Amino acid sequence: RDCWQADIKYSAGWKQWKRTSSKSWKKVLNEVKELSSYLELWRHDIHSIGGKFGTGIQSYFSFLRFLVLLNFIIFILMFSFVTFPSIISKYGIFNSTIAKIPPENIEPHCTVYKPSDNKGLVYFYTYLKDLLSGTGFLEDTSLFYGYYIIDAPWLSIPRYNLPLAYLLATFAYLGLSLLWIIKRSVEGFKQSLVHDEDQFQSYCNKVFAGWDFCITDPYAARLKHSSLQYELQTDLEEERLKRKIADRTMKDKLRIYSLRIFINIIVIAVLSGCFYSIYRVTVFSQENSNDVSNSNFQANLLVQYLPSMVITLANFIAPQIFSFLIRFEDYLPAFEIRLTLMRCVFVRLANIGVLLFSLWSQISYCATDKCKACGYNYELYPCWESDVGQEMYKLMIFDFIIIVAVTLFVDFPRKLLVTHCSCKPVQWCGLQEFGISDNVLGIIYGQTICWIGTFFSPLLPAIATIKYFIIFYIKKTSLMHTCKPAARPFRASSSNFFFLVVLLIGLVLAFIPLGISIAYIPSSKACGPFRNFNISWAVVPDTILRFPMGLQQVLHGIASEAFAVPFFMVICLIMFYFIALAGAHKRVVEQLREQLVMVRFDPLFCTPKV
Repeated sequence: RDCWQADIKYSAGWKQWKRTSSKSWKKVLNEVKELSSYLELWRHDIHSIGGKFGTGIQSYFSFLRFLVLLNFIIFILMFSFVTFPSIISKYGIFNSTIAKIPPENIEPHCTVYKPSDNKGLVYFYTYLKDLLSGTGFLEDTSLFYGYYIIDAPWLSIPRYNLPLAYLLATFAYLGLSLLWIIKRSVEGFKQSLVHDEDQFQSYCNKVFAGWDFCITDPYAARLKHSSLQYELQTDLEEERLKRKIADRTMKDKLRIYSLRIFINIIVIAVLSGCFYSIYRVTVFSQENSNDVSNSNFQANLLVQYLPSMVITLANFIAPQIFSFLIRFEDYLPAFEIRLTLMRCVFVRLANIGVLLFSLWSQISYCATDKCKACGYNYELYPCWESDVGQEMYKLMIFDFIIIVAVTLFVDFPRKLLVTHCSCKPVQWCGLQEFGISDNVLGIIYGQTICWIGTFFSPLLPAIATIKYFIIFYIKKTSLMHTCKPAARPFRASSSNFFFLVVLLIGLVLAFIPLGISIAYIPSSKACGPFRNFNISWAVVPDTILRFPMGLQQVLHGIASEAFAVPFFMVICLIMFYFIALAGAHKRVVEQLREQLVMVRFDPLFCTPKV
């Protein structure tokens, strides 16, 4: 400190001012950061949950808070650049032009679109049906794609290109989600690398550093004791199984591999049955939703919700079958858990893909020349983007209804029975466990629906934000009053990383249907901002053609093979460099670990040099 103060005393005025201002700026930033921590959403609630039930369950609620903030930012993005300009233009605040189809480009019958608005005397249950299915009075609102028919709002002098803004906003929310998830995943990956040690260090860490000091509840403390005991037993069991695997004969290996092949055939059959059921139900629902009389409220709503109900049923039954079959495959316990979870993730996300494939097969089916002139089934889907948005809307609403219904009509009655009934079967069932992985898979499934549906329903992120906001309090109440923590809780570091990896898988899978919708399927000619274009992507080259010639040549050069191939080679070289650097760092870490082991046994390492 004396040297530092002397250096400041004899330094130049500029250098002294720079050091002082830097110190003051750091102090201000620390105070602002400390103040902002008090404004953090659900800060006290999440700390309270962590104190009572440990950091594993706390990580689930932190993950739920992350999705609330992510969806809110996506909503702000879509509302600011898409919904708000359309609303102010429709109310005549600014001059605007409506997207019109040139007569020589398309047949007139392709441009006919009449939303199913309710006329005359309307019963209350009709509004309820419209609210649950997204039809009727909701179909022609800013909630769905068909509302956005404004082509170019004129904001004073500059021309606002709404189709381009719609497409760029879609790319922006997908890119924002990708970068934010990767940023959080890197932090979790660093923590997971710390826990990726050899078996001896694993034992030491569990014995000397395995306690969770956030726990204050006695029951949670006993649970943590049993959890540490279970982890040690699991490690010993894995060592025993590894020795058993090493001692297998050729006959045992043949038997195990044959059994695994047979079980995987059963898994594929279950998945195929789920996918085929969803496909057939979706086709039936689309063909008969308009044939059912509007006066029959229950039948109409049931037909429209059939795909959502079958998907929810498949999401419930398939994981139960997978959990039963995995016991016979004789895997290591850790790999058994990961394989079961990945199968459950696949069935949930693939079900959404099958639903969209079923819709696209109906949209693209054309049997007449009039239909082929439009490029899609204009009779059944005059505005197919809004129809896809309604399906995503129904999936999200039905998923929320199921979560609320299970909490109210399953968890709470089960709590009352266990508390007030002393029957042995009831006490044997016990309270419902708060399964972290199952709950996380549920909200990732809902978030994937939101990513896909935002292009077809720009205000869907607002619904997702409200949904997850309510789910936080529902799950918190259920955890506090009706559930008990799982007997095998997740470690906070590994669970955070696992949640984000699965969420990243959902985001990558969301790219596929959105890419097909934007670049392959012809856009509706009767609604939406892209009805001037054959496909949604066509707005990009159309906009580039309006740029100055010099800028056009630069952009065409960037998009050409002459630029793409060298750029790809440079990226590959950079990637190989970082892979080699990571390998070198890994070898250094292994050498340091070997030296630490030698310190314990070799006295030469402990003898100080003279």
